[in-house]
Amino acid sequence: MSDTPLDRAHSAMQAGGEAERLRFYETLAAAEVFLLLDAEAEGDQVAPQAFEVESQTFVLAFDTEERLASFAGQEAHYVALSGRAVAEMLAEAGLGLGLNLDAGPSAMLLPPDAMVWLVKMLEGTPEEVQAQPKEIYAPVGLPESLVTALDARLAAAEGLAEAAYLVGVSYESGVKGHLLGFIDARPEVEEALAQTVSDALQFSGLEAAMLDVGFFQASDQICARMALVGLRFDLPKPDQKAVPGAEPGMHPDAPPKLR
Repeated sequence: MSDTPLDRAHSAMQAGGEAERLRFYETLAAAEVFLLLDAEAEGDQVAPQAFEVESQTFVLAFDTEERLASFAGQEAHYVALSGRAVAEMLAEAGLGLGLNLDAGPSAMLLPPDAMVWLVKMLEGTPEEVQAQPKEIYAPVGLPESLVTALDARLAAAEGLAEAAYLVGVSYESGVKGHLLGFIDARPEVEEALAQTVSDALQFSGLEAAMLDVGFFQASDQICARMALVGLRFDLPKPDQKAVPGAEPGMHPDAPPKLR
């Protein structure tokens, strides 16, 4: 079985430092994971399989269906969720996460405290402001780690926009910064895309990191300038069977409830 993004992030975390640790948790929050259940889910009610280690209770999740099946060894009930939704559910219940146990190089136990910490890291909500760009230019000074994190996030945002451009920007107010401009984003997922960028910034490890997010139509004049000087991110085209905007984690407002 080939390595997964979580495997690679886990390996980097073991060999690296704080930046790699943050990157692992960001990858986990953005990943689709499969939560092993004791019984079939009933609406938004789920009953995960649980076990105890040193007086702490953990539930089981895997980052591929194949790994879950390999662990279970038989037909099993499960639910596919974003790592973000799993963390929110477990933090509220005081449970830990057994990730990929006996099923991959990223096998590990994440205690309840880790779930609480992860949820706190994900609490940042982007603020909506109205500002008119005055000048667009090539981005400068952004760390490679942030650009890499954005690239990974947007590679998972299948079908949610045509593309995105990272540019430097100055506004009519005199404020300067950076802007990630999405082109032809679906209106119903604009908030989720902004949250995705906010999460990438939160896990960047940068003090007071800021990046504006804008949404434009390909026919807008500003898009030609962004295409000329900006760093382009191409979002994958949607699977014809998929429902754009329904990807795990893109709408994490209501995680499942334990029963």
